[in-house]
Amino acid sequence: MESGYVSVLELGSTGIRILVARMDGDGGWEVLDSADRPVALGRDVFGSGELSQESLFECLEVLGNFRELLAGWGMESSAVHGIATSALRVARNRDIFIDRVRQETGFRITVVDGLEENRLMYLGVRFALKQDLPLFWGADSMILEIGGGSTELMLLRQGRMAAAHSLPLGTIPIERRMRARTGPGPFNERYIKDAVRNTVGILSAEMDMAGIRTVVMSGPHAKVAAAKVGKELNALCRLVDRQDFIDFAQKIRNYGIDDCTRKLGMVYAEAEGFVTGIFVLRLLLERTGAERLAVPLLSIREGFLIDMALGRDPDFQQEFHSQITASAVGLGRKHRFEEAHSLHVALLCMKLFDLLEREHGMNRRQRTLLETAAILHDIGTAITASGHHRHGQYIVSNSEIFGLSRDELDIVANVVRYHRGRAPSESDSGYSGLRREDRVLVLKMASLLRIADALDRSHSQKIADFTLERKSSTLVIRAADVHDLSLEIISMAKKADLFRDTFGYRIVLN
Repeated sequence: MESGYVSVLELGSTGIRILVARMDGDGGWEVLDSADRPVALGRDVFGSGELSQESLFECLEVLGNFRELLAGWGMESSAVHGIATSALRVARNRDIFIDRVRQETGFRITVVDGLEENRLMYLGVRFALKQDLPLFWGADSMILEIGGGSTELMLLRQGRMAAAHSLPLGTIPIERRMRARTGPGPFNERYIKDAVRNTVGILSAEMDMAGIRTVVMSGPHAKVAAAKVGKELNALCRLVDRQDFIDFAQKIRNYGIDDCTRKLGMVYAEAEGFVTGIFVLRLLLERTGAERLAVPLLSIREGFLIDMALGRDPDFQQEFHSQITASAVGLGRKHRFEEAHSLHVALLCMKLFDLLEREHGMNRRQRTLLETAAILHDIGTAITASGHHRHGQYIVSNSEIFGLSRDELDIVANVVRYHRGRAPSESDSGYSGLRREDRVLVLKMASLLRIADALDRSHSQKIADFTLERKSSTLVIRAADVHDLSLEIISMAKKADLFRDTFGYRIVLN
């Protein structure tokens, strides 16, 4: 990353926030200025499904003020990195709204999906905790943030990503449903408990909640609690004892908005949904075995800066790659996949990828997508072995894998679909709906995955290593120290057609 000024603008459910930072070019950054203005975009969207004209004009007024802030730093609005979260994700008129913002202010806004929001939140947590909380990296942990529109949540098993979710558990829709069903009163707590119980049921299939030893709570709700009852871990993070947080949640359970503004010093926009948010966080904390929780003082805006600063760092890229594959393994375990075979096929597939780099021309990120598909290629057998490639496509396309965008998940799901059976066809909606360049990627990846899968047809991991020899228009795979390859040779003959059609080479096992 080159040195200089950068700015990140966030359109959230309850407000619009901006920061200006200086990048030093060596992976470091410093926030120089920031601003935060309440705009209730979520109140519109989670009520009517659309952003109102009133919210648009209010948004434009705030963004106009932010342009003046940027001018003081010599920055143009076209140079700002604009992101929008849950409110704009679900708004039916978001495209018109975003276009109007661009026309009026010059700000270009990208709507990030829940998976990307998770990734940016993780970057902020990772940076804030550093190595000052060893238990987070050495035991089972949970990261969560409840916002106005959704709850972002990650489960880590000894520092490795086990699952990542963007859940429809935001304070605005929760409070709307409570008022619609029950009105004010103690039954509201029972409603929230039911919602959290359903969420915990999903999470328990992926990790024993009682075994979680560290909880990391991000976001404005947790920051207020940490400021009142926490202590400093470092300059970017505070610690709160479990019982202190529970006592704080109990103390404010009957607070109204006026109580939050008067007693806690919150602005009105922050106070809306605060008690609900704290109550949800308390219920989730009580399901864990954590004796204390960490509250980073960073947001997804800082996560965006960290991503920009460290994006090309090889150590950072390797760590992130390992978190993506760990999340894929976690999804496989949830569906009881055959782990030894799946991981071995992934290993063989990566060796093929590296040996055939000249032929396929794919990059490092695409290598990660292929490895993820190889890990999950047989996940559909959880439903039934017959047609498991189609079931696998359904599972992957309806799941969440940390670090992958929704578009990337669609690519992975299609590679899983075509790791066996007939070749991709324009008549398949899941395939034809991809961009042209992504369809080409699916063909290349599925071709390699079919060969790797054939090399472990017996599911016995007998081929530990192999070499590749080029002979004119034929590629010969020679397995090392293996005597009986009859099953693998038969499978290779059945699965090699797509490779030949895609790359123009006949490939055989010898």
